[in-house]
Amino acid sequence: MRVLLLVFLSFLSGAVPYSLILGKLFLQEDIRAYGDGNPGGANAWRAGGPVIGLAAIILDFLKAFFPVYLSSSLDLSKNSLMAVAIAPVAGHAFSPFLRFQGGKAVASTYGIWFALFGLTDGVLVMAVASAFAVLVQTVDAWSVLMGLGALLAYLSLNDAETSLQLLCLMNLSIVAYKHRKDLKPLKLRPVWATVIRGSKWI
Repeated sequence: MRVLLLVFLSFLSGAVPYSLILGKLFLQEDIRAYGDGNPGGANAWRAGGPVIGLAAIILDFLKAFFPVYLSSSLDLSKNSLMAVAIAPVAGHAFSPFLRFQGGKAVASTYGIWFALFGLTDGVLVMAVASAFAVLVQTVDAWSVLMGLGALLAYLSLNDAETSLQLLCLMNLSIVAYKHRKDLKPLKLRPVWATVIRGSKWI
């Protein structure tokens, strides 16, 4: 019963649409009217600039971080903690406050893994892989998925607990589903395309 309550509270925490709330409070606008219509930090940034955007991203990060961080101090099994961990990502992506049409769960993804690992190990692997993908190609959705894919590979290569690998796979599945409309064919940035075309391997 305790685990179910923690999962439920974690899901509700993730479901709170802070980006939308900030837009209504400070801009008197629905941020879903901007960009891709997503109720997340990127469109809060587009609507209100870096101050509103960063505030939204930080709140989306923290709403996932705190339930997992606090639950990790309890005497929970690995499987129970992983259930608590995926809940805020699912809550953000399928928020009941938005008729289950939530955001893309990028900030909340970093929130749960930061709570589990801190600024080490998998979080750095995920961040560096995403940053590298941003540098070499132009489709943001692929950059996010490449980061999670790198984390999954890292966990597998380091013989992480099955529960952690399953958590990463579920996280990747949710994020991929939310980005499915943005998954265009990979397109290299011009400088890298030029380098590859001029290399001896092509």
